[in-house]
Amino acid sequence: MATALAPSAPTAERTRPAYRPATFADAARAEWTKLRTVRSTYWCLLVAVVLGVGLGVLVSAISASHYSTDPGVHQGWNPTDRSIQSLAIAQLAFAILGVLVVTGEYSTGLIRVSLAVVPKRSRLLGAKVVVFTAMTLVAGEVIGFAAFLIGQAVMSGEAPTANLGTHEALRVVIGAGVYLALLSLLGLALGVLLRNAAAAIGSIVALLLVLPGIANALPSSWSNPIEKFWPTNAGQQIAMITRDSHTLAPWSGLALFAVFVAVVLVGAFVVLERRDA
Repeated sequence: MATALAPSAPTAERTRPAYRPATFADAARAEWTKLRTVRSTYWCLLVAVVLGVGLGVLVSAISASHYSTDPGVHQGWNPTDRSIQSLAIAQLAFAILGVLVVTGEYSTGLIRVSLAVVPKRSRLLGAKVVVFTAMTLVAGEVIGFAAFLIGQAVMSGEAPTANLGTHEALRVVIGAGVYLALLSLLGLALGVLLRNAAAAIGSIVALLLVLPGIANALPSSWSNPIEKFWPTNAGQQIAMITRDSHTLAPWSGLALFAVFVAVVLVGAFVVLERRDA
């Protein structure tokens, strides 16, 4: 009498789910999802728009209204700088956004999930850098062009204005966006190195405001060389037409700042590879 054979148990090959390592494109898509689904991204960009465009338009309007009555405004008039100078305050929002992009993952523990999905840490951070740089570069350029164009429109009829064809105006507007993107990358790198939002934001504020302010209090024989080669000061020259005589040329200053950001970013890659999550 024939006996019925029990069905064979499923093999490991049949039950194991299909798996492939996460590629760079997968990591980039994941980073883009993170960026556009957290509130800090929208809040920081909103603050950047308010400070960069809103405040710039306000400064342009007030300055233009005093152009014909205030000799000081009339004498130092530069319409490009007037409409763009508010980006010096908006830069803080970009730097803080860079910090929060990283430290938010550490504070919530999401970094462990990210590293489990993308075990190759350099790939994870590389994808974050590429996606974040693209977003901040676009945002910086949009804010820079909006501040310039709206500011010039507000000044029109009350004071001399500039356009994108005016001497060095296009360089200032485009350079402002590039500088903001580099600054946000610096914030990201400091976030990786310090893993604490307060410490990283404090470091950014010190680099941008505190230490340059202290240097200005020193004798000019000391302060001028420091101001000339201080990375953030050097990078800001790309977004200015009127500059001090002891500062670097715009593109040289931006190159110095880019090298500084690259060095800090390389340090972030090294630390992320060697340190526990």
